[in-house]
Amino acid sequence: MKFFVDTADLKEIKDLAATGLLDGVTTNPSLVAKSGAANFVELVRDICAIVPGPVSAEVAATEFEPMLAEGQYLAKVAKNIAVKVPLTPAGLKVCKTLSQQGTMVNVTLCFSAAQAILAAKSGATFVSPFVGRLDDIGEDGMKLIADICEIYRAYPNFKTEVLVASVRHPQHIVQAAKLGAHVATIPPNVIRQLFAHPLTDKGLAQFVADWQKTGQSILPASDTNVQSLKSNRA
Repeated sequence: MKFFVDTADLKEIKDLAATGLLDGVTTNPSLVAKSGAANFVELVRDICAIVPGPVSAEVAATEFEPMLAEGQYLAKVAKNIAVKVPLTPAGLKVCKTLSQQGTMVNVTLCFSAAQAILAAKSGATFVSPFVGRLDDIGEDGMKLIADICEIYRAYPNFKTEVLVASVRHPQHIVQAAKLGAHVATIPPNVIRQLFAHPLTDKGLAQFVADWQKTGQSILPASDTNVQSLKSNRA
C-alpha cells in the first residue's frame, strides 16, 4: 500500500518525507487555507519539489470550462501533479479530457461504489472514497472500500487506484490494506500513531537500561564525543 500524507504544511511534509515512508501528497482547499499559504500555486510547486510521487492539487471551479482551464494550468506546475476534481458530471468530463492528455487525475468526494465505477470509466488515476465522513453519519466507510476493490478487481481494464481518504485512525489504514486498497492518504498525526505501541516503548526502555548497566559504548570514545557535541549543538 502506498502512503500519501494529507496536508499542505511544508514542515510536516519535509519531516515525513525524510522517513522514506511517503509516496505522495494530497491537498485540498481546506488544507491550503489551514496552511496560511499566500500563493497556492507556489505552495504546490514547493511540495512537488519535496516529494517525487503524485501531489494532488484541487481545482476551485465547479463548471466544466473553467475547471478544465484550472486543471490544465495546474498540470504544468510540475510533472508529478495529479489534478484533483470533484465527482460531478463536470468533474468527470474534465477527468476524461485531462487523462487523455496524459495528466494524472484524482477524483475526489466519492461516497458510493456507483460513483467509483464512473470515475474508473472516466480514466481517473485515483478515486478518493471518504471513509471517515461516511462513519460520521452512521454508515460503514470500510464497506465502501471493500465494494470498490471487489468491483475493480472484476474488471482488469479499470486502471484506477483506490485512494482511501478521510482517514481518522490507524485501523482505517490496516483495514484498507487488508481489503487491497492501493493508497491511503493520511493526516500527519495518524501516520505517527502507526509507530506507537506500549510494548515497543516498554521493550526499548528495558534495552536501554540493561545496556547502560554494561558501561559500554558501541562507538569509539572519539566518535562518541563528536556525537555528543553534535547532540548538544542541536
